[in-house]
Amino acid sequence: MTKTDDLKNELIYLGLMNKTMEIYSELGDRAALSYIKSSHRLLSKVYHPDLNPKNAEKATLIQQSLNKLSQLISRMSDEEILAIFDGAARKEENSRKARILVVEDEFGLQEIFRDIFFMEGYDVRVAIDGVNGFEEYKKFEPDLIFTDVVMPNMSGPELVSKVRELNPSIKVIYISGFFGIRRLKQELDRDILQYGYPTLSKPFKTSEMLELVKKYLGK
Repeated sequence: MTKTDDLKNELIYLGLMNKTMEIYSELGDRAALSYIKSSHRLLSKVYHPDLNPKNAEKATLIQQSLNKLSQLISRMSDEEILAIFDGAARKEENSRKARILVVEDEFGLQEIFRDIFFMEGYDVRVAIDGVNGFEEYKKFEPDLIFTDVVMPNMSGPELVSKVRELNPSIKVIYISGFFGIRRLKQELDRDILQYGYPTLSKPFKTSEMLELVKKYLGK
């Protein structure tokens, strides 16, 4: 077993791994290093057997682990320590569920789409129209917008146009039973031609929907 593996195991045993990952992702590598080095010193004082006479055996075990952690840190460069978190961050990113924002004004369909995508392992949010969809997009930052075309307050194409100002490469699937409306058809034709957005005409099969989403997301 390598020093890196030993260090990772000690961090997990001491309950420091998750917090260090959180600091690493939010504040960066220097903050993560500082946390590791300061935490083990503080815990060494907290878990000193002399201070825990009623739980001396447990305190001794943790103290041994902390001593080992201290030795590992002293023998490793900062780059070797950070390699643990670089790898963990990449693994976490690769294993992240794909996020789908469903924008649909018909209540029954909102529930159906949400439940189906959830059962298939996607992270799902639902919005009731384009205005709500834009607000949810900014909070959720989905990989895919699965949106109706004809909706009150803001149509699907209008929503997508606003989202593209924030993320020009956003993936979109348009769904509707009203692709024939002239004004919307012109907007859709332009979007589909320029950006290659797929479409689904209601009613469609669940299997057709899931296959399209899976292929489009590459997952």
